[in-house]
Amino acid sequence: MKYTVEAMLTQLGYSFNESVKVQMERIIKNTKDFLTIQKHIVQLSDALKPFQAHIAMSNSNDYLKIKNESEKNSIKTVDNIILDWAQKYKIALEKVDGKNTYYILGFKS
Repeated sequence: MKYTVEAMLTQLGYSFNESVKVQMERIIKNTKDFLTIQKHIVQLSDALKPFQAHIAMSNSNDYLKIKNESEKNSIKTVDNIILDWAQKYKIALEKVDGKNTYYILGFKS
């Protein structure tokens, strides 16, 4: 299933406007094999919502980021969900130093 830029933004909770559209287009272009992993990104986004964790567009890099803002007693559980997801779907992540945040780099081929 191929999502449009607008549909992907909506799935991630963004309002559609020209600036976020351009930013998402850069992210899609920069993320290795984005079309291969996009449905898994939406699935992870849905799985993280009950934990106050979410997927967002990075303002500093052209990647999506996973922000684990869970309560202290859930941080490890959410990290495990994220890492298991990445391993299952062969998705490369980069952990941000000192934060509970991961960049989604793309599909590991």
